[in-house]
Amino acid sequence: MNRRRFLKLSAAGAAAGVAAATGGARAAGAAPPGPLPKPTPARLPRWRGFNLLEKYVGERSEPFRESDFAWMAEWGFDFARLPMSYRCWSTPEKWRELKETELKQIDAVVELGRRYGVHVNLNLHRAPGYCVNPPAEPFDLWTDERALEACSFHWAHLARRYRGLPNSRVSFDLLNEPADLPEATYARVVRHLAAAIRAEDAERLIIADGLKWGREPVHSLADLGIGQSTRGYDPMQVTHWQANWVRGSSEWPEPTWPLRQPKREFDRDRLRRERIEPWKKLEKTGVGVHVGEWGAFSHTPHAVVLAWMKDCLDLWKEAGWGWAMWNFRGAFGVLDSDRKDVSYETFQGHKLDRKMLELIRSS
Repeated sequence: MNRRRFLKLSAAGAAAGVAAATGGARAAGAAPPGPLPKPTPARLPRWRGFNLLEKYVGERSEPFRESDFAWMAEWGFDFARLPMSYRCWSTPEKWRELKETELKQIDAVVELGRRYGVHVNLNLHRAPGYCVNPPAEPFDLWTDERALEACSFHWAHLARRYRGLPNSRVSFDLLNEPADLPEATYARVVRHLAAAIRAEDAERLIIADGLKWGREPVHSLADLGIGQSTRGYDPMQVTHWQANWVRGSSEWPEPTWPLRQPKREFDRDRLRRERIEPWKKLEKTGVGVHVGEWGAFSHTPHAVVLAWMKDCLDLWKEAGWGWAMWNFRGAFGVLDSDRKDVSYETFQGHKLDRKMLELIRSS
């Protein structure tokens, strides 16, 4: 698909498909979007926004919602990370067969980003051969050449599909949260995927998540001309207290902030030492940094969450880094989080956590 045809189809898809699915929702009084900041791999803009989960699980794929973009723009946010499963538009068994109807929904959300002045970051949360969440893929991206071929095929298709669109509008985040792998193993895969993308679009902005589930910088990729994405889930005793998918979290004591631990305290200074300073060293080598996911689960007391958030936001602002909360609507987000200790404001049929929204808007 050439760029002219993409723009024509995506505009039509956004208007007729996504808008219809959301009722054509727009934020009243939203200002026209201004020019998006121009990113480079060495210096990513201080984008601020949210992860949107409509294609997070292949079996529950939905169109993205125009209302999310309208509200984000109205509230001053300019970034949407889209963690997606390739199983939305393909299958492990027939990974060369792509469902065009699903891919047109991605075209439509890219167009929504243009319309509302929100940068769209495409991420393979489930890639051929790897996902941080169960079930395991039938082949292994780190050891199986067929899996690497399949993953490269999907990224090459996306690169070709959006070739020519400016990096101010679209970027690629290769793989979500690689686990505790040997650095050389991960770097080999990243270099292969970046080469597949650049064969189709040499100028596309590429971002790689850090190792150990996004938490550790990857210095061996500093020469590749790509950005890197870190995480904001430290300490997990605050961010994932009583999260049913985290083993042992139901047995942790109720968290405070700063977090008091048997041997030492986890506080703002420790966050700076352990989660900021290692990434600032990477940044000095010419690698742009962004916080691709962060937030705290709805069971953590609201006052604790807000105090922890303020320290994180202050540190990232000081560092000059942008961020994307997990998520916009849901248990980590500003809408419909179902916290038990919040007086929600009714907003467009949703429950809005106004205190959290105002905190992150002011960062």
